[in-house]
Amino acid sequence: MPATRHLTTEEKALKINLQSDIYGCFAEIGAGQEVAANFFKAGGSSGTIAFSHSAYDMKVSDSMYGKTKRYVCEERLQIMLNTEFTNLKETLPNKYKESKFFAFCNTVESLNYHKTNQGKGWVGIRFQLKPEAEPNTVVLHVKMHDNSHKGQQEALGILGVNLIHSCYHSNNDIDEFLDGLTKRIPRDRIEIDMLSITGPDFSNIDNRVIALNLVKRGITDATMFDLAQNVLQPTNALYKKNILLTRGRFRPVTKVHIDMIENGRKAFSNENEVKEDNVAVVFELTLKDLTADGKISVQDFLDRADLLSSLGYTVMVSNYLKHYKMVEYLAPISRGNLIGVILGVYNLNTIFDERYYDNLPGGLLEAFGRGFGPNMKLYVYPALNVEDGEIYDLDNIEIAPNLKGLLQYMRENDKMKAIEEFDPKLLHIMSDDVLSKIRAGASSWEEDVPESVAKAIKAFELFGYHKKEVNI
Repeated sequence: MPATRHLTTEEKALKINLQSDIYGCFAEIGAGQEVAANFFKAGGSSGTIAFSHSAYDMKVSDSMYGKTKRYVCEERLQIMLNTEFTNLKETLPNKYKESKFFAFCNTVESLNYHKTNQGKGWVGIRFQLKPEAEPNTVVLHVKMHDNSHKGQQEALGILGVNLIHSCYHSNNDIDEFLDGLTKRIPRDRIEIDMLSITGPDFSNIDNRVIALNLVKRGITDATMFDLAQNVLQPTNALYKKNILLTRGRFRPVTKVHIDMIENGRKAFSNENEVKEDNVAVVFELTLKDLTADGKISVQDFLDRADLLSSLGYTVMVSNYLKHYKMVEYLAPISRGNLIGVILGVYNLNTIFDERYYDNLPGGLLEAFGRGFGPNMKLYVYPALNVEDGEIYDLDNIEIAPNLKGLLQYMRENDKMKAIEEFDPKLLHIMSDDVLSKIRAGASSWEEDVPESVAKAIKAFELFGYHKKEVNI
């Protein structure tokens, strides 16, 4: 079978233009004017585009949309979408009865003349799939990596056309939608680190699955969502926060996990530079920890996400297998505030394993230099020694003799600290054991997890739990 030829950007724009029942407007602030331009250049736009404008001057923008703290932010985009869709609907009520309306908006900061900034922006569309129907909304955040202003504008123009085309022609399948959205703009040009789809025609969409897909496909390396299942843009959610991160599988969340995070947070909050009201606690799931038998189970991912969210924690999904890469990602977001990472002592053994850094020219020392910056600190939680049942911690950790001096250096220079407050009666709890008990139908697992987690596992039959039938 011959391979299916993908439409070019111009062909996609023309296809939309030639559909007489699609009608909309464009509002682009900053560097995003290329989207509307692509539709005009494709031809046949007179029946599709009601108007296009760019409130490039901040005073004009404020007069149209009101003032916000920042011009390139989600709040600004949402105001633009609401304003433009409402204006179009009220201005052309008869057209509204016969056409599928859309309002495409973006607010973008591209590369400046001196190339000292990161090109980024918010892009969105409010659109109908039937005349007079309640509209749907797609919102996404992009980072632009082209090394020229012109290149970034061009990439954004392609993205905008892809988005509009996917909304109307690839809306039945999320994989097809994402394929269309990223066509002809590889990751080294455009990175999408947040994408949300809402509306009556997408009520079956779980945006957390979209977040997982963004990371799985390599469209971005990290994305987040909160306890209300809202997808978050990491830089916005963590901006200038003291970030406390704990990494793991959480399959399921156990009492030892809660003890680890609560006592780790106490130690973190005792640092002089940390204010309790400016702490963001994040539970991170890496793609590796979501993989079973070489595949990612979406349902298993949602089970874990639901449990963490029910406990009130923000969840991050990332592709940062190695510790230093995660810290490098968070450092510019925290803007000089403290980054704390809570981990179990056995995971620290991995960090001190030189084989882990064969890909780096500077090996382990390079990784430590990149992963232990001036505002980063590890908080190490103890475990039970698998051989003798004694407590295994920072004081008796077994690492290669040639690295003991490095460990001592890290401790003496306040880059690593033992979590001294902990409940030793919980250290025997292992997630894998709890999972096995759940699947085997035993009841003793309930003693090892928080009460709210046990209730959720039973109520929603998570992790292979099955309710016992009662014979009457």
